[in-house]
Amino acid sequence: MSLALIIHSAKDLRLEEYALEPMGTRQVRVQVRAGGICGSDMHYFQHGGFGTVRIKQPMVLGHEVSGVVTAVGAAVKDLGLGTRVSISPSRPCGQCHYCQKAQHNHCLNMRFYGSAMPWPHIQGAFRQEMVIDAAQAYPVHAHVSDAQAAMAEPFSVALHAVSRAGSLMGKRVLVTGCGPIGCLTVVAAALAGASEVVATDITDQTLARAKTVGATTVVNTATHPQGLEAYKAQKGYFDVMFEASGSEVAIKAGFEVLKPRGIFVQVGTGGEVTIPLNVLVAKEFDFRGSFRFHEEFAQAVELMNQRRVDLTPLISHSVPLKNYLDAFKLAGDRHQAMKVQIDFANE
Repeated sequence: MSLALIIHSAKDLRLEEYALEPMGTRQVRVQVRAGGICGSDMHYFQHGGFGTVRIKQPMVLGHEVSGVVTAVGAAVKDLGLGTRVSISPSRPCGQCHYCQKAQHNHCLNMRFYGSAMPWPHIQGAFRQEMVIDAAQAYPVHAHVSDAQAAMAEPFSVALHAVSRAGSLMGKRVLVTGCGPIGCLTVVAAALAGASEVVATDITDQTLARAKTVGATTVVNTATHPQGLEAYKAQKGYFDVMFEASGSEVAIKAGFEVLKPRGIFVQVGTGGEVTIPLNVLVAKEFDFRGSFRFHEEFAQAVELMNQRRVDLTPLISHSVPLKNYLDAFKLAGDRHQAMKVQIDFANE
């Protein structure tokens, strides 16, 4: 038995004992070291779900984790004891027609950690110990901290969003919403060759971090509501927009500054919103969604291993497991928190 963070209903999160699954021949046992709190974790904690998705049974939260291998199955040849790994939560079936088309993020039988979408729910990764498929474990180099290794999952989301936009080489990019995913999208867009990345948000703390990780210009649209005005000239300035807030206001503002035939990638989720269809039609936008990731996880870890990115400036807090409620309260405060992680090694 080990301890796990289990959500029972809105605001009812408990640290409880959780049985360790038996280990198969192609699996490894991992001692979890660090785990990042995601927006979906916050929705489960604050509201018991999001949209039509509701918690119907107790569920272990979490899917942004790293750890160290403590046991290996008999058929596992490329992972040894003591290997530090980032753990991909994406476990597609490999058999459905979406998997066969290499659209693994749309797998009909996806087992994504900490998700109440299926029934029974898919248990998450906020546990002291867990058994995973060896294919989920991506070794990290010595210079990559446990905390940064746990950032591979949200970085994969941003890398997938950028892939949805096509080539960004030399493009002018707008990112609206500078929470963790928005800031990571800034990183990914810069890596992809964007010539300019403008980021907007409504808090200075998040914008300061966006600037640190590569935004060329930042605009606080709460204190400077006319901050995008200059970009409206000649039907728009930006070639590509990534909307990471899920805000209807941000979507409409983006429509005004995106060029005709620009590409709009919706990354953030929220409630139902109204889209100005007449503008979309008149300016001939490509409007694209972006959902999760799969193959991008390997890319995220490799970029960290090669020292091509440093995501530690986006980790604002690391909280011991025993203080898990403090961690979730911090994660809900955008004025002081960016990425809040739970330190499983420091109980």
